[in-house]
Amino acid sequence: MSKTPVRLRVEVEREDDGRWIAEVPAVPGALAYGSTREAAITRAQALALRVLAERLERGEPARELDGLFEAA
Repeated sequence: MSKTPVRLRVEVEREDDGRWIAEVPAVPGALAYGSTREAAITRAQALALRVLAERLERGEPARELDGLFEAA
């Protein structure tokens, strides 16, 4: 059974001091700064994955991952 892949949006802004900030709104707490746009995005993505992995390990819901895995 094929399902639509999970898509988590990353929002990016440039701060007044020149730093970049990226956030994954669907994953509370997944917010990161970087000196470049790409660095901020990469850090926010990695943090979002860590948050979701910790939820799975603790047996908490991770609805953001619904449909990602399929047991065979």
